[in-house]
Amino acid sequence: MPADKALRWAEVLDAYRVWPRGLITMYGLVAVKVTYWFMTLPDPNVAQSAFVSTVWGASAAWFGLYVNTGRNWKE
Repeated sequence: MPADKALRWAEVLDAYRVWPRGLITMYGLVAVKVTYWFMTLPDPNVAQSAFVSTVWGASAAWFGLYVNTGRNWKE
């Protein structure tokens, strides 16, 4: 692959933020799956509820990283 074509692909991937969008989507799916798991438990205990709270708390951090990073358009 020529260098200029690879550079164009890199710029497209950067502009559309493919990796960050994929990662935030995957984490969203994990958070929803954990929530469904928790809701199906007959008698959840404190450790299980702490686990779900941690997963959802971390999702706020993931979302914050997603929206506050990216290409600097002030160039």
